[in-house]
Amino acid sequence: MSESMGRRLPVYLVLDCSGSMSGEPIEAVRQGVKALVADLRSDPQALETAFLSVITFSSSAQQVCPLTELMAFQEPNLDASGSTSFGEALKLLEQAIDTEVRKTTPAQKGDWKPLVFIMTDGQATDSWEAHADRIKQKKVGNIIACAAGPGADSAMLKRVTEIVVELNNLQPDTLKAFFKWVSSSIKTTSSSLDQVVADAPVNLPPPPPQIQIVP
Repeated sequence: MSESMGRRLPVYLVLDCSGSMSGEPIEAVRQGVKALVADLRSDPQALETAFLSVITFSSSAQQVCPLTELMAFQEPNLDASGSTSFGEALKLLEQAIDTEVRKTTPAQKGDWKPLVFIMTDGQATDSWEAHADRIKQKKVGNIIACAAGPGADSAMLKRVTEIVVELNNLQPDTLKAFFKWVSSSIKTTSSSLDQVVADAPVNLPPPPPQIQIVP
């Protein structure tokens, strides 16, 4: 990408693909990502500014899609199995942001602050606390974390970010509503980038009834 290109809004989806997400939930996540990309492609401002990456975590974490412009983005093949390497996912997220997000230099303005959506339905099976503290301390981006279903640990997510939401269940309609809200959040952010104040919390649209914000 040339140096003359405009500032990007990097968006990272960090998705739990552990065994407990198998069946309907992981299929709903697949469809949710697909709908999100289609929705963003239909929005001129998002199409111009938003770049999307997907990080998945199960027994290990991997960046299945590097930061990519929306028209070139190809939806990953998501499968559910294994445990919940949440700490590894946070470490990989930090590394990805460090290497992919352009920093401001004397010659050019860097990218906008990344928008990060983390979704998990369970509890970490690896060491995660130090990674969570580093992410929160470094303020690597505007992070929105989602505790999906009754088995998710909101307190764990609160250690990463102040913005945590809960889904009552993992039904397809609930997950669909979550991804639609994620899409709306990205569009709202991309349309108001000129008013963004450094380190100010991101301005999110109100969530639908299936999604509760954790105080």
